Amino acid sequence: MTDPFTKVFAQMMEKGQKMAAGFNPASAGLGAGLDMAALAKLFPTLPKDVAEAWFGKTHNPEGLDAKTRTLVVLTGLVVQGSTGETLLRPTIAQALAAGATKREITEVILKCAAFGALPAMQKALEIAQGVFTETEESKA
Repeated sequence: MTDPFTKVFAQMMEKGQKMAAGFNPASAGLGAGLDMAALAKLFPTLPKDVAEAWFGKTHNPEGLDAKTRTLVVLTGLVVQGSTGETLLRPTIAQALAAGATKREITEVILKCAAFGALPAMQKALEIAQGVFTETEESKA
């Protein structure tokens, strides 16, 4: 594995661990000590540019702000349908914490109807409403 890839991957892992700790403090340190040699064997032909796009620029502090990143993740999860449902609740909560409004979150979900079909959108809206209700109750 090349030194630039190792550096970029290490940065991605560090940022990923911080994000995971934000979702669930018990997950702090998740992925620490990952075997880079094993990763190189798993992905021996991973081009440097692809690695940079996935692990470097994607988690670039000068890039997207936390709110936008979370809304992008929400889009992907909604379009996945039932595959992404498990992560919808914490992602919606994280979007609220990152400054997204209920209206913005709802709009993102509605826009996904064209790509993820109506059942996926409807389920995501139901989950979002539950998170909105929980958030309001926790503030009261």
